[in-house]
Amino acid sequence: MARVNRPFRPIRARTAAVAAGTATALFLSLAGCGDPDDGGPAAHRPSPKPSPAWRTDPASVAALGDSITVGFDACSVLADCPAVSWATGTDPQVNSVARRLVKDPATHSWNFARTGALIRDLPGQVDRAVRKRPELVTVLVGANDACRNEVGAMTSEAAFRADFETSLRKLRRALPKTQVYVAAVPDLMRLWSQGRQNQLGKQIWKLGICGSMLRDPDDLSKAADTRRQSVRERVQAYNKALESVCAKDALCRFDRSVFDFRFTGAELSAWDWFHPGREGQRELAEMAFREITRKGT
Repeated sequence: MARVNRPFRPIRARTAAVAAGTATALFLSLAGCGDPDDGGPAAHRPSPKPSPAWRTDPASVAALGDSITVGFDACSVLADCPAVSWATGTDPQVNSVARRLVKDPATHSWNFARTGALIRDLPGQVDRAVRKRPELVTVLVGANDACRNEVGAMTSEAAFRADFETSLRKLRRALPKTQVYVAAVPDLMRLWSQGRQNQLGKQIWKLGICGSMLRDPDDLSKAADTRRQSVRERVQAYNKALESVCAKDALCRFDRSVFDFRFTGAELSAWDWFHPGREGQRELAEMAFREITRKGT
């Protein structure tokens, strides 16, 4: 029988190809490239850590901010009255956040706010607060940044945002588990529209209170309206900055209701028709307590 010539197939080459394919498959499997839905190695990757949960019962409170939080002009003319502070006050009529949440406010609540404070003063207040290691920090600041003698002197939105970012970063670095309640800057246009109805209030405003908004309260010209609108828009920009920076922190809550609140003359100080009186402080305490104790994120 004649010999049939078959094509030559090197055994070693075939063996090497099979071995290479097996090694590749093994490498891909070990690298976790399998389909997670098939229960492969990728399915066993660790899950991201859940965000820390907001606690509705903090055991201590530190308050930061400006004259509103120290009760300026709420009890007597040209004087702080921290006893009626919405955040840490002891007055039962106001029923502050600290009175509602803390078992012993006298030893577990602190007020580091200062009359006249601007947003640039907030990092320094944070430095003092962290020494007490509070479980909750309240922030209400920004009205003085908009209430300048002239519109051109208002704090810029960029500077406002930068100072708040610095403050929150400092706080978070020192106290990673501390919760932060941030109240919106109040609506200064609403303040003008309510306060101008009181003749005594308008006389007091002539002493130089918040000139950018309250100067010449009865001037309804286009120029005056443009000036007031500029102040209101800057306040809204401040609130937008507070909200967006706060939103990046799982333990920070921004409360817009303070800007939206339709307050009347009944909530304003009878001494200057600008700062909250006792009733205004009580309303601020109620809004803050409602947001701090709200369930969920």
